[in-house]
Parts: sequence; structure tokens; C-alpha cells
Amino acid sequence: MSSQVRFTDFKSDKQPTWCPGCGDFGTMNGMMKALAETGNDPDNTFVVAGIGCSGKIGTYMHSYAIHGVHGRALPVGAGVKMANPDLEVMVAGGDGDGYSIGAGHFVHAVRRNVDMSYVVMDNRIYGLTKGQASPTSREDFETSTTPEGPQQPPVNPLALALASGATFIAQSFSSDALRHQEIVQKAIEHDGFGFVNVFSPCVTFNDVDTYDYFRDSLVDLQETDYDPTDRDAAKEKVLDADKEYMGVLYQDEESVPYEDTHGLDSNMSQIDHEGAPEGAMDLVREFY
Repeated sequence: MSSQVRFTDFKSDKQPTWCPGCGDFGTMNGMMKALAETGNDPDNTFVVAGIGCSGKIGTYMHSYAIHGVHGRALPVGAGVKMANPDLEVMVAGGDGDGYSIGAGHFVHAVRRNVDMSYVVMDNRIYGLTKGQASPTSREDFETSTTPEGPQQPPVNPLALALASGATFIAQSFSSDALRHQEIVQKAIEHDGFGFVNVFSPCVTFNDVDTYDYFRDSLVDLQETDYDPTDRDAAKEKVLDADKEYMGVLYQDEESVPYEDTHGLDSNMSQIDHEGAPEGAMDLVREFY
């Protein structure tokens, strides 16, 4: 960890309004610890958030941040990284934000392999809108709008990422603080797009995918002889519908990020602040 930066430096003065016990508390703490552990600080970190309960995270973290449009956090994050490759860009979202309205952007962000991390708080429910089935909800998951369940198979985000050409795919559990931090840290350190799907239980609207369920069900790949650089082995794991896995499922150690393949560097992308329209910053402050 940087001797000058502690994870508490990433905490803003805004108090989270998440429900008591929400998995997003643990997810956010792990993100902040991973950022500090990798030597980043709030002045070189940019957090992009989507819409939903997870979308509030940019307010609760002390860094540069933007609360984007529903499903559009990833293109915003990619744009930030293109404008200033020296920034540590972390995009945060939820399963509804990322795998439904944002699914198209997810596929293309993965295949472009921009050097940033994407942390998805997957609670398998729409929480902010009071409990509707999400893209990752179980086929028989009963809600007020799906009393007999969605009756369609859930989206498999790990398989979607692998099929899209991902160079880093991982899964963590917000309640396992140390492992979650370690996994997010690996995503940050990866040269390319670091994708982490986080099981982040919703204690208010999902009484099926609970803390106890994940504690009993999760298999930590770190405790096996699994090789995350083996793409065929990764395919087998992400398509295994009978088990829930935690850890790095796939990492291409030869990954070359988009910025390098396209010859982009910080000198080429510096914004001409002298040429900014008059009153531009006043306009930004008015709306953010």
C-alpha cells in the first residue's frame, strides 16, 4: 500500500443511504482498499457509476466521479480513459444496469479491452425500484411483477464476457472482505479490461440469494489447482450451472490494452484547457 494513501482517503463525507446489511457496503470497501493497495489516490482516480442502488457509489467515494445514464457507464468510462490514460478508471454498476439496458455496451467494452476495471454489484434483483426480477434472477424467482418467476434463464455474465473476448474475468463475494479486495486488486493491476462480478446480496428484496446461500455455495478457485490462464478450463467453469465460483476465472497474461494497440498516450490526449469554452466549468458545477 502507498505510504501516503489509506483506503479511508477514498471515503467521502456523504453517508450511504443503502439499506442496513446491503452487500454494496462490502463491495465499496473492497474497491477502496484495492485502489489504495495498488498505489492510487483520489486525485488520480475516476469512478463512473450507472443507475440503481450501485449508482450512488460515486457519491460515497472521494475521487473524481460521474453518475452516468442508465446502462451507459462503460462508454463514459472508456471516454475518460481515452481523454486521460494516466487516470485510474473504475466503473461500477449493477446487474440491471450492466446486463440489461447496458448489455450492448458491456460486450463492446469487453472486446475493446480498454485498461480500466468494471465492478458489478450483482444482487439478482432490481432493488432501487423495489424488487423486480433482474437479468440474473433465477428462472423461478417470484416477485410482485413476476409472481411465477421470469420463466426464462438468467443471463450468464461470465460466459458473455468470455464469448466477447474478455482478457480478465473474476467473481467475488462482498462479505468475504479479504478475497473481494484481492480480486478487485488483480482486476486493477491487469493490463486491459478487468471485469469483476460481485455477489452483493440485497437483504430487502431478495430472500433467496442471501449471505448464507453464498457462504454455503461458493467454491473458491484459489483453494483448488485451477489455472486461470487456461481458456478452455475457464469455459468449463463459466458454463457450470451447478456451482457458484469465486476467484479469477480467466486472465490473458499476454493482454495488450486498447491504448497500446492504438498508439494512444497521455501526450496525445491532453485536453487544451486554454481552449475550453468560457463558463464551461460553471456549467459543469451547475449540473453536478
